[in-house]
Amino acid sequence: MARTPHDRRTFITRTVGALGGLALLPSPSLLLPRLLAQAKSVRVAVIGTGRQGRAILTELQKIPQVEVAALCDRSTARLDNARARAPKAALVQDHRALLEASPDIAAIIVATPTHLHRAIVEDAIAAGRHVFCESPLAATVEDCDAMAAAAASAKTVCHAGFQGRSNPTYRRAQPLVRSELRDLVSWFGQSHRKTTWRFPAGEGETDQAANWRLDPAVSTGLAGEVGAQQMDVAAWCRGSYPSRISGRGGIRLHKDGRTVADTIEVDLTWDDGVSMRYEATLANSHGGAFELVHGINGSIRFAWTHAWLFKEADAPTQGWEVYATRQQVLDQEGIVLIANATQLAEQGQLQAGAGLPHPSLYYALMDFLKSVTEGEPVACSFQDGARSSILGIRANQAVMAG
Repeated sequence: MARTPHDRRTFITRTVGALGGLALLPSPSLLLPRLLAQAKSVRVAVIGTGRQGRAILTELQKIPQVEVAALCDRSTARLDNARARAPKAALVQDHRALLEASPDIAAIIVATPTHLHRAIVEDAIAAGRHVFCESPLAATVEDCDAMAAAAASAKTVCHAGFQGRSNPTYRRAQPLVRSELRDLVSWFGQSHRKTTWRFPAGEGETDQAANWRLDPAVSTGLAGEVGAQQMDVAAWCRGSYPSRISGRGGIRLHKDGRTVADTIEVDLTWDDGVSMRYEATLANSHGGAFELVHGINGSIRFAWTHAWLFKEADAPTQGWEVYATRQQVLDQEGIVLIANATQLAEQGQLQAGAGLPHPSLYYALMDFLKSVTEGEPVACSFQDGARSSILGIRANQAVMAG
């Protein structure tokens, strides 16, 4: 996607309301992850300076060891808009010229429209650069496979931008899907955001290029551009991918001549019969974005800045739960899923209503940079990123076919 999961804090404000307990913050080590003090400065180029590229630059500004050395985009207007976030960066309009002229730039962050990712990623890998590519990786299965193959042979770090795998609250919750919920019953996910997806073309840009998400020839629709990020959470937690997909969609609000659905429903089914219903819309904002998994012993709600465990009345109580911090969430008592919650509460480090101090994008970029500077394993490989991207592509095909 080339987006961060949206309206997270709005979702918390609207659905949680007055908190009955202490709200979620991660442990100190996760709260403000940093590169090692001795880590060398990393020279980075951001290719694609639209909305997601500018969001990336905002997060990179928080990391002292990062020097944004270059910005690249075909549009001079977008480059000018991004300049304020990286005033010392060189401005370039062709990524190949950038790679040839700046061998000292170690890391390339790709945030162009999805269907343009492949050529840039392959060129960057061939030039020996570390690569972070926004999700989804590509708009076709062929491109996903090619990018995964290129990354498999690379001697540099290749990180796919599926943010749930880097999110501290999701990392805390992920192992509990198996250990606490036991046998799974079902999954649900949604992304509700009332917005248009249509934008004015910049200077020298065609309307088709500016609104590529609405072009069925290159767009993976809501299922790919938004849903792949959230479907990946389920696949990551389960350690496997669904084998059957059905979908449907339509235009509920934006009757402006577009043919890409503004509202979709997708059903994903695994080999063991467990299914996930996924809904996304650009026509309604209620509930924001979240994922919910039900098991015979309880449920876990993932809400990007927060996560909670809700136990069934007949489920056994684990020792750690006795000291866990709890909140009233949607008229139920949930255990907030954070490390060292009791210790943090005693130290006064939990604040009512607070969530993660940064968006998930920050943590994904930080994981990438830790892999580059400290040799840490990537949080999401291109191989896993390709699988989840293909999942979104197939879901979009199901929506279009009904």
